[in-house]
Amino acid sequence: MPYQVTIQPSGHQFHVNNDETLLDAALREGFSLPYGCRNGACGSCKGKVLSGELDYGKHSPTSLKDEEKAQGRALFCCARPLSDLNIEAREIGAAKDIVVKTLPCRVEKLEKRADDVMVLKIRLPANERLQFLAGQYIDFQLKDGKTRSYSLANPPHDDALQELHIRHMPGGLFTDQVFSTLKERDILRLKGPLGSFFIREDSDKPMIFIAGGTGFAPIKGMLEHAFAAHLDREMVLYWGVRSLKDLYMAELPQQWQAEHPNFTFIPVLSNPEPGDQWQGRTGYVHKAVLADFADLSGYQVYACGAPIMVDSAREAFEQTRGLPEDAFFADSFVFAADTETALSA
Repeated sequence: MPYQVTIQPSGHQFHVNNDETLLDAALREGFSLPYGCRNGACGSCKGKVLSGELDYGKHSPTSLKDEEKAQGRALFCCARPLSDLNIEAREIGAAKDIVVKTLPCRVEKLEKRADDVMVLKIRLPANERLQFLAGQYIDFQLKDGKTRSYSLANPPHDDALQELHIRHMPGGLFTDQVFSTLKERDILRLKGPLGSFFIREDSDKPMIFIAGGTGFAPIKGMLEHAFAAHLDREMVLYWGVRSLKDLYMAELPQQWQAEHPNFTFIPVLSNPEPGDQWQGRTGYVHKAVLADFADLSGYQVYACGAPIMVDSAREAFEQTRGLPEDAFFADSFVFAADTETALSA
């Protein structure tokens, strides 16, 4: 039997069918709750259960800890109700009216920007347009029924082509294809837009962006949107990679910094090579933020990259720098069984 779920503080209600998670049911009925990976790994969909019983479902133990369950927290992307529920969750009005579509697309351009990074540009049919918010992602639907998710790197106002940054995962079902056999004019199939990783424009707080590797992709789209919208909020981008060659588009944020007084770019290398002759910041990217900011209570943070980076940043910023829990927004890379990312950028 379906169960009724009431969202607080809005009072909105929706019904969950027997085969649905809380998130799937909410999205089906038009209520946009925060989410990222949709498989219990990133923690973006975490909310509070005020009353009722539920099955927590399969999830990463780092995304939902036992002490959080004791506090009534749950991951709505994998939890299923066992009774009527009262939940506390943030609703995202900006995404509510966006239609998720399944569409064919054509490979327009393949540009290798590093040994293991390909910039893929795709074109939709002439009579179709993908309405999305900067930072959201799409699913590529593969022939065997599997999906691979990649963040949109272009802003909504520049949507003649959709841009994706794909890191090669050797043995990966899709990325091996991208780096070996995929060619211009090939046809792919996508579903999107998906995700709740986008700038909250109803705030005037300064923003810190943290990108790990190709986590730069959605942040690129978000920043290009912010510049086009003339947002005057302070914005700082920390881009963490291994060595200099992994800063595959370094010239772009350098150009933004020259053109926009409210934007600062700070690249951070974790393992610079001797030939890099690197004089800049080194170490873990989230620790560079910790070194630069003693108090984050008045900031918003947008982070995209590997789960360990996102989780470390979230924990450190909230526990040692006073960042409010509802001021941290993230997209985590999630690895599938065949070694390829199920959510990547």
